[in-house]
Formats: sequence, C-alpha cells, structure tokens
Amino acid sequence: MLLNRFFNYDDELFKAIKKVYGDVIYDFLRAIREPGRRLYVRVNTLVESIGEVVDSLRERGISVFKDEHVEEAIFFPIKGPFKVPIEDGIIIVDKRTAESVYLGSHVYAPGVLKAVGHVRKNSPVTVVSPLLEPIGWGYFRIDPGDVGKVRRGLVVEVAVSRFKAPKIREFPEFAEGALYEQSLPAMLVSKILDPQPSELIVDMCAAPGGKASHIYQLTEGKARILAFDHSKKRIAKMTREFRRMKVNIEVHLADSRYLHVDYPSLRGKVDRILIDPPCSSLGVRPKLYDSKRYKDIIDLRKYQIQFFKPAYELLRKGGVLVYSTCTVTLEENEEVVEEAVERYGFELVEVKYGSLGSKGLGDKGDFFMRFHPHIHDVTGYFIAKLIKK
Repeated sequence: MLLNRFFNYDDELFKAIKKVYGDVIYDFLRAIREPGRRLYVRVNTLVESIGEVVDSLRERGISVFKDEHVEEAIFFPIKGPFKVPIEDGIIIVDKRTAESVYLGSHVYAPGVLKAVGHVRKNSPVTVVSPLLEPIGWGYFRIDPGDVGKVRRGLVVEVAVSRFKAPKIREFPEFAEGALYEQSLPAMLVSKILDPQPSELIVDMCAAPGGKASHIYQLTEGKARILAFDHSKKRIAKMTREFRRMKVNIEVHLADSRYLHVDYPSLRGKVDRILIDPPCSSLGVRPKLYDSKRYKDIIDLRKYQIQFFKPAYELLRKGGVLVYSTCTVTLEENEEVVEEAVERYGFELVEVKYGSLGSKGLGDKGDFFMRFHPHIHDVTGYFIAKLIKK
C-alpha cells in the first residue's frame, strides 16, 4: 500500500500497531499523516483570562473558539488540504521543518537540505520533504550560492501550504506568556493528576514544561512543583519557557530513575507525581513519514518501567501517580502500567473526563484512557492513574 512508503516500520512493529488497531490500522496511519481539524492552545489564566484572550484574537479577525470540555483550552480551525503548486525550483528541507511548513510555517536556514533546479533570489519555489513530497510554495529570499552557508534567517517565505494554521508564536499573547500550544490530551494529563494547593508535586520528565506549567496554573501557583529532566539543553529551554509564562517552578537537572537515591529528603513526602517519559511518539501528528523498529519499542519500554520505582519511593501513602505517553503500542502503555502494578502494588484508578477519549485495552483496559487520531481527531495518547497503597 502507498502508505508503506511513508512508514518505514519492520514487520514486528506493524504487528504491534495492528494489535491495537486490527483491520483499521491504515485508518490510523492515514490520520497521523495529517493534522487534526483543530490546533489546540492552552490559555495561561494566571496571565490573562480566557475571555480577554478570545476577544483580543477575534478583534484582529482571527477565528478562535473555546473548547467544549476543558475550560482553559481554546482552538483554531486548521484549513486544508490545499494543492501545492509545482515550480522548476525545488527546496528540500529536513523532516522537522517539513512538518512545520506543512502547516504554513516559513523556511529558515537551519532546516534547508538542498536547492535543486531553477532557483533565483525572490523566485517562486516548491518546498518538499526529504521524500520529495510537495508541502509548500513560496518565494526564495536569499542568493542561491548561500544555501548551506548561511545558518540563520528566512530562506523561503511560504505563501501556500498543504494545510494552514495560525502562527501562535507570532501573537503578542504568546510573548506575554498567556498562550501555550498543547494538544487536548496533554492538557487532560494535568487535569487528571488533579493537583491541589500546598501539595508537593514532582514532574519526573518535565521538559519542555507544558504539563508542569499547567500544574502550576491549576494550583494558582500555590503548590511546590519540582520539574526534573536529564538534559542540560532541555532544562535551559524549559527554564526560558517558565520565565515566559511567569511560573515559579523549581527546575532540577537529574536522571529521574534515581531520584529516590539522589533526593532522599523527598522519600515518602510527595503528594503527586507525573511520569510522561520518552516514548516512540507514534501518536504524534502530523507525521509526514517515520522510521522505527520494534526493538526501539522494547528498548523504550525497558526505560519507561524504570521510573516507577523512584516514583513509588517518593510518594507518600495515598499519593497519586499519573503515567502518560503520546504513543499507541500496548508495550509502552497498558503493559508498562500493569507491570508496575504487579511489581510495586500500586492501585489502579479509573481515568475518566466527561465523555472524552476511549477506554484502554486488555483485562484492565477500563481503568485507562486512550485517544485515537482517526476516531477523536487528536494526538494518539494514553493516560493511566495509580495510587500508592
């Protein structure tokens, strides 16, 4: 099938995905190739009210709506698909840039791989992915000889893209810290954690900081929140993001698999913990193409399970743990949580938020929440909630 061109997965990984989706696996794959119909953004209500933000955007002619289920969520309609004109001049960009251009972003120097064909300064060009799929059309804004030499600046001013979404980062509300681009399921994670003022809360894999800053917002800044990450680069970026959003969160560089050893003062003291670990990101969209092996899934599962021991040690009795991923395999979701329950004696709590999402899979599936791109038109997601007995 044509979709196989875009998904370089081995047979075992296809089988793992098929365990979840069965005969509708290609519905799932088609869905993650495109964005949803809504671009979700969280309003930081500690900076501006939802009404103020929505009114300000609408006064500028921007189409924006309040979400029906999550109070602090707003969304912008994503338009498309549009036909991309084909020119003699072709600009090949990297995967990350391609997936941004797909939604209407401009092309900047770091994302350019190669210029091919008839390319002149200010001439129209077609932007393509590394697989040569047309994703955008616009005007080439530098001298052709500078391709690969300049490291910064605008290269293609995109005028037509396959889909069109607002450039949130260009809004003044973004600069003021009132907006954070975040999927609806990702927002639900912090809501399901249900943080309370005066509590001690740990986000074990916090970067880029979306969920930690949401927790701060939900507690109105009255909880003590510790955000951990093992990458200096990600910590620096998260710190800048917290500063932009005007949130006061303690940031620590650490490998969270050893928090119970490195931070003994936290043992038995933490009220709530969030584990949102590195995963295969199979549910993230739009995904123009992807390349993974089943071994990657197994390696990630072995990594993910390691966060549960420190979480168990740090939580007080009756403390709450929420585990979430933006992937779809049983191996990284239900099976990880069920193994943690068996190893450490956590008690599962049913995850529910109104009518949103679907149940999980397997014998304990009723406890879990899943989101499926081809059903719910959002990122593929998994959420579980546990209590330390």
